[in-house]
Amino acid sequence: MAISDDVLVVGGGLAGMTAAVAAARGGARVRLLSHKASTLRNASGLIDVLGTDPESGAPLADPFDGLDALPGEHPYRILGEAAIREGLDLFDDLLGDRYLGSHTDRNALVPTHGGTVKPTARYPESTGSGLASSRERTLLVGFETITDFDAPLAAAHLENAGVPFEVRGVTLPFPGEFRADVRVTRMAHALDEDREAPVDGRPGTRAALAERVSEHLDGEERVGLPALLGDERGEEVREQLSTRLGTDVFEVPMGPPSLPGLRLEDALEAALHEEGVRVESGNPVVGYEGDDRVETVTVERVHREVPYEAEQVILATGGLVGKGIRSSRSGVCEPIFGCHVPQPEDRYDWFSEGVFDDQPFARFGLRIDEGCRPLDGRGETEFENLRAVGAVCGGYDSAREKSASGVSLATAATAGRRAAECL
Repeated sequence: MAISDDVLVVGGGLAGMTAAVAAARGGARVRLLSHKASTLRNASGLIDVLGTDPESGAPLADPFDGLDALPGEHPYRILGEAAIREGLDLFDDLLGDRYLGSHTDRNALVPTHGGTVKPTARYPESTGSGLASSRERTLLVGFETITDFDAPLAAAHLENAGVPFEVRGVTLPFPGEFRADVRVTRMAHALDEDREAPVDGRPGTRAALAERVSEHLDGEERVGLPALLGDERGEEVREQLSTRLGTDVFEVPMGPPSLPGLRLEDALEAALHEEGVRVESGNPVVGYEGDDRVETVTVERVHREVPYEAEQVILATGGLVGKGIRSSRSGVCEPIFGCHVPQPEDRYDWFSEGVFDDQPFARFGLRIDEGCRPLDGRGETEFENLRAVGAVCGGYDSAREKSASGVSLATAATAGRRAAECL
């Protein structure tokens, strides 16, 4: 006998978890199936809606100003501005005061660990005092064991980018005895627990860190450190460092593994639990049964195939990187339901010559209708009860546009609500 629910979500990233919450809030019994760990832990934790102008590539002050210039197959053009706002409203409600940016439609400018400035719609509260639109003099502090954040180089890049504030960087040893390949989570936990740092002769890691940073302050009004300032007690850690230094303290978003991404994942998992969503992880979805509608989804569990049935199914398995879309010499495909993926017949047309050119392969994915249902090659719905959300959808270049999270939220909110309405 199949395991039965109203709505079945396949995939546990930002789009999948948000769609599950949206469906549950619509009154549906929801189950979420996730094969592997969420990709959120590899994400910066920033929520981009549309960071660059679709025509010029220049940074956008207001992401909604660029919507009309997007191509007709873009998910934003299909779903409309209201869907983007619905997704952001749901995200704001779920994250509360842990994220900022909801007071305005305009993008915030967040400095990154590479010394660039990223236009983003929502950002963690821990980065709030570091926005590039402020004129406060800034000291960036890197650590010897965090090799992907070269603070002096990042400061130089920011100055070259023309930020309206003075900035310089220093690299320091992190207090305590850590291996050269220490994980950022261990450093964050040392600050959470305020462990003794005997090498520094100080009562705890926080005081030792503040002492080391203070020796390099020269009138700066804010200090930016890698995003490792505590895991569960981040706000407390930042407040104590700020008090000891007499400056604002902020986190600089980092590459994977990303603590802001892990914190976001934790918050969304808590939301799933609160909404009563059943979550299963560790087993892949390998197929389905059905004709013009999905009757059952097949999960491979310990060499057995187990059927799951639901009135509505939401596909949130990711794009080419997440393997929700796969490529081979024979073409590009969606591997679970075999949904149509538009693609040039000639493989040489998948790519452009220039590395920084607009790359056709970046837009590979499922075309959807206004209810997020995948469309076949004739423009008709593949299955009446299947919806696609997030990076498995095509028609947009998330890296070029800086729109990945916005598309995930807009499609997830729409698909989750529409799935619940169809019950």
